[in-house]
Amino acid sequence: MIDRRDFMSSFRVRPRFTQAMPLRPDQARARLVDHASRPGTRCEVKTFPDFVCFRIPENERHFWSPRLNLSLNPGPDGGTLVHGTYGPNANVWSMFLYGYLLSGSLALFSGLFGFCQWSLGHRPWGLWIFGLTASLVAGLYLLAQIGQKLAAQQTFQLHQIFESAMGTCTDVN
Repeated sequence: MIDRRDFMSSFRVRPRFTQAMPLRPDQARARLVDHASRPGTRCEVKTFPDFVCFRIPENERHFWSPRLNLSLNPGPDGGTLVHGTYGPNANVWSMFLYGYLLSGSLALFSGLFGFCQWSLGHRPWGLWIFGLTASLVAGLYLLAQIGQKLAAQQTFQLHQIFESAMGTCTDVN
């Protein structure tokens, strides 16, 4: 049997899944919220129309603690398609997003500049900057993977709560 925590060992930045429910979106939302809000579940729930967020309780939360964002969309058969995405807190996600954006942009422009220097026969010092910023992008990815591993147990906890509310196993892509 495959360990259900295998998806936490992947190289994905934000694991995802899609699950069909035979309930209307409002009924599916109520079921998920009711189940996750039970005493002893160790989960905080934020809910909006067509959206539910499972979070680790604040007293157990750390910098890398995950969230499970669930988007509830009407299915073709009158049921609900639940699209789930695991990810970090919004401030952590923003930090990585802007880190990738800035270092990726600098890598692109310094790489182009260095290639132009090289093609004109000048000393291509821009390629050194490209190498440094490409290393920074790789470092950010490695840091994200380390954070994901540090949050694996809590991610598994949120996944178990979701599966329990669904009453079935859910494969994560």
